[in-house]
Amino acid sequence: MASQMILGHYNFMCRFTTSAELPHYKGSTFRGVFGHALKRIVCVLKNQECEQCPLKGNCLYAMVFETTVARHMGGHSNVSAAPHPFVIEPPLTQQTQYKEGDALSCRLILFGDVNKQIPYFVYAFNQMGEIGIGKRINGTRGKFELLEVRNGDSVLYTREKGILKTGSGIPYAEFPSEYSDFKGQRQSRVTISLETPLRLKFKNRLSRADLPFHVLIRAGLRRISSLFNAWGDGEPDLNYKGLVDRAHKVKTVNNDLGWFDWRRYSNRQESKMFMGGIIGSITYEGELDEFYPLLKFCQEVHIGKATSFGLGKIKMD
Repeated sequence: MASQMILGHYNFMCRFTTSAELPHYKGSTFRGVFGHALKRIVCVLKNQECEQCPLKGNCLYAMVFETTVARHMGGHSNVSAAPHPFVIEPPLTQQTQYKEGDALSCRLILFGDVNKQIPYFVYAFNQMGEIGIGKRINGTRGKFELLEVRNGDSVLYTREKGILKTGSGIPYAEFPSEYSDFKGQRQSRVTISLETPLRLKFKNRLSRADLPFHVLIRAGLRRISSLFNAWGDGEPDLNYKGLVDRAHKVKTVNNDLGWFDWRRYSNRQESKMFMGGIIGSITYEGELDEFYPLLKFCQEVHIGKATSFGLGKIKMD
């Protein structure tokens, strides 16, 4: 029987109301302001640290950002630490300079019951626009206004109406569910593109220019196991060892990967942090049919470390 988890994809369309300067990779910029905005609108005890806060068990901000105190909201099990129930997919454009009137879009992926709190996330994006993002220009960060929010083809919010439509039907993700889509096709080759930096450790070492297929599959299995266990109805019933063993037999036939050196500033740690990862593409060859559902699902949820920043976005060809 397939494991289930609520999986919502929300597209936020915005427009700058002032000039702005953003970095080439914008994931850290969006995530930082998003957290600040969400805490501003939901935190009751403003001067209380989340770890000591008596309300942390029922706080949306703690659930979303403080994984050490996150508690599963009405699902399969409670966990003391969980993967973040969100991914921010920033625009992948290399554009850094924006002027008043320029468009800006961002995608928010939510896992589990936090989808039911979408009004707070929409309001948080409104607050982000007022707080501003990017570098200060004449003492002010770039301001923007939220124009529209969509969930697939359904419009949830428009600036003109100012009303958030709820109950539009957030789909459940199932795994495994798509094996029949590929069974019998006998595909023997696949190319994986790393669209945002991928940070993976194997044997306690960070992969820098190579990605053996079994390492990719291990990362995918860890991702779905942790997500479904924390935010769904339990991890999928799979033969994890068997999948990894068979993944060892799949060979790399073309490697066009490279290292992307990325640094971000952490306000919490008050220091710069190195968060580089591998980008590019890699082609595998072998018996691949049984791995397609996993790869297809990982396209939706990202893999590796720092996924909440938008890292680990893969695309399968």
